Amino acid sequence: MTDRADTADATAGSAIRVLLADDEQMIRHGVHLILRHAEGIEVVGEAANGAEALRLTAEHRPDVVLLDIRMPVLDGLAAIDRLLMLDPVPQVVMLTTFGDEENVLRALVAGATGFLLKDEGPEELIRAVRAAAAGDAVLSPGVTGTVIQRMLSGGAAGGGSAAPDQRLAGLTAREREVLAMLGEGLSNLEIGKRLGIGVGTVKTHVRSILEKTGSDSRVQAALLAHQTGLVS
Repeated sequence: MTDRADTADATAGSAIRVLLADDEQMIRHGVHLILRHAEGIEVVGEAANGAEALRLTAEHRPDVVLLDIRMPVLDGLAAIDRLLMLDPVPQVVMLTTFGDEENVLRALVAGATGFLLKDEGPEELIRAVRAAAAGDAVLSPGVTGTVIQRMLSGGAAGGGSAAPDQRLAGLTAREREVLAMLGEGLSNLEIGKRLGIGVGTVKTHVRSILEKTGSDSRVQAALLAHQTGLVS
């Protein structure tokens, strides 16, 4: 199976393929209008429920799926596990509304790349799609703090039953540095600039961190950095 980091590498220099999944036609129409005018982004399909999103994702192989949490037939939370089993694996960004932090938390634990509030502005939407395609975490500023606190207080940062500190045991000093920067919300490009290394090297470190810590996504790794005190 092609992992999501490899998929992100493959999108470099080509249009980012996006699938929209939301049961509200007005939301789909509005997002589509914004993205169709963004350079380097192509909307390859629209779905009104999770089951349709699965079918269209398998058919069109998008790089990024913008997935509504609440939908009929098959909602986003039920669909995400199946989406992440596809080959190639898409980056999945959950679309949500303010006050739905509990479901956002569940989506992040399941392996979502991040989440975006539906009322974010056009520039934030475009930035989020590009960040997701590059393999970076997408966390809407409006509710990030609340979600992180809920995950930390509930111990829900993935990684199975191992204690958080034990999950860091196999990391090198450099990998701990990179993990701390993931916890700060830095992109691969920003991490590379801070450490004076190339983006490709950063991606290699991130892959190793995810494998060694048992994290399903860089969002989970970022939460682990907070949980273990690498980031306050």
